[in-house]
Amino acid sequence: MTDVYKRLANHLDNLPAGYPATDSGVEIRILNRLFTPKEAAAAMALTLFPEPAAAIAKKLEKKDSDIETLFFSMSKKGLISRSGKAQYEYMAANFINGIWEYQVNNLDEQLIHDVNEYLPQLWEKTWAKQKTQQHRVIPVSKTIPVEMNVMPYEKAESIIKNQSKLVVVPCICRKEQAMIGHGCGNPLETCLMLGAAAFFYEQNNIGRSISQEEALKILNKGIEAGLVLQPSNSQTPFVICMCCGCCCLVLKNLNKMDAPAKIACTNFYVSISQEDCTGCKSCEDICQMGAITVEDESAVVNRARCIGCGLCITRCEFDAITLVEKQASEKYAVPADTVEEYMNMARERGLM
Repeated sequence: MTDVYKRLANHLDNLPAGYPATDSGVEIRILNRLFTPKEAAAAMALTLFPEPAAAIAKKLEKKDSDIETLFFSMSKKGLISRSGKAQYEYMAANFINGIWEYQVNNLDEQLIHDVNEYLPQLWEKTWAKQKTQQHRVIPVSKTIPVEMNVMPYEKAESIIKNQSKLVVVPCICRKEQAMIGHGCGNPLETCLMLGAAAFFYEQNNIGRSISQEEALKILNKGIEAGLVLQPSNSQTPFVICMCCGCCCLVLKNLNKMDAPAKIACTNFYVSISQEDCTGCKSCEDICQMGAITVEDESAVVNRARCIGCGLCITRCEFDAITLVEKQASEKYAVPADTVEEYMNMARERGLM
């Protein structure tokens, strides 16, 4: 029985986001908690390219109705992804972003402890070695200088205003940390699902549908709380996360790096005017990456740690901090869509 979970783990590891093996086998324990053996075997028939149940049934030599029933049930449990409204198509889901986030309403302490044991190893074995991450960092829009001509996908407000469907979901990172006694008190209902992803989350009763106006209010609330804006890594993102350095699995692991700016997908950093800085430490306090320190009554930015979120600018009362766009040679080329993002990740991992 363990063998089917090992084969599923290998299948997930061959998806762009990865699911590497560990010495402890914690990755197998996680799958055992989530999938029945029958579900684990069925999940291996799926790729990231959506297919109708009939096509999958033909490959498996099973009845169309049996596969439709099984895959619909699995998609409702958040074990695979589903698209469409009446005639559904099914596809594999990465463990992150995907299966884990789909469990936001199904958490228990044992699952949380296993995932918290596993994620640092997933980071070290896979994500830290990739150029293309699953999320990128964008600055708070009001910190972008008027003369800086940035693309709409670098502004959260522009992304939101371009959506016809929006769903807000509880942040799984802050929720699971609160459940094991490490909550930070930051806003919980902050993950904004966009487009097709919003429909999936709503149909699975994971989030609630909201208007653009409410989404913008939630965005502003997150910024006021000092949360880093991290949309999924494409020009047409399917989610905007608002993250804290104490709970977010991405920021927590980035913080362990000597040079987070080399790993984070971002096109900005900040510069501090020594003449205007008063050394008040407001910027130092809000920085999630420890990129700013106050020395000799003046703040200094360590560019190797600055991920360009712009939160420090929102806290500076003396106009001493400026957002700077990276030079063309340093800029990160944001993938056009999720397909390009995943293809880049797959190439970087040697999967194609």
